Amino acid sequence: MEVEVKKSRLIAGTEIEGVVLKKLTEHRDQRGSFTEIFNHRWNLDLDAVQWSLVKSEANVYRGMHFHKRHDEYFCLIQGKCELGLKDMRSDSPTYLEWSQYELHGEDLAALIFPRGLLHGWYFPVPSVHAQSVSESYVDYGKDDNWGVVWNDPDIGVPWTFDDPIVSLRAGDFPDLDSFKKAIAPF
Repeated sequence: MEVEVKKSRLIAGTEIEGVVLKKLTEHRDQRGSFTEIFNHRWNLDLDAVQWSLVKSEANVYRGMHFHKRHDEYFCLIQGKCELGLKDMRSDSPTYLEWSQYELHGEDLAALIFPRGLLHGWYFPVPSVHAQSVSESYVDYGKDDNWGVVWNDPDIGVPWTFDDPIVSLRAGDFPDLDSFKKAIAPF
């Protein structure tokens, strides 16, 4: 009996300038598998200075976060994830466009995206992901650790859930209009 592998892919919205979905190759044998999840030779626009392993319970939403100074790398290792992006870079050809990705642990892929994008991820099942940023968490300042409430309709991402578990901080994020006024100009 053949098992259908769900593919990690863009499922809605626009391909945003500077975002890369990198398919990863899992090499399997009788011992298990080996997968290269990052290589400097891939010529990604990412100067990774911190790597983190993140575990999320079912029905957890992380985001919508925004950073002016650092780029990010996201690789779902186990589980399932909906990942939403919105381009807030006023000089970008995809300014204010949004995209939504669906990632699956059984079809390994990494999503690499530049600074200036609102980003958030939802885990409908317990999941594990690797994440890298180009600025260490201890160096994040309040001037670069912004957010927008995840369900603001002006973001545009058609999330498939309506009552996720969010952090206290994310529960207090402003709407998109208030956020745009706070960061202007960007």
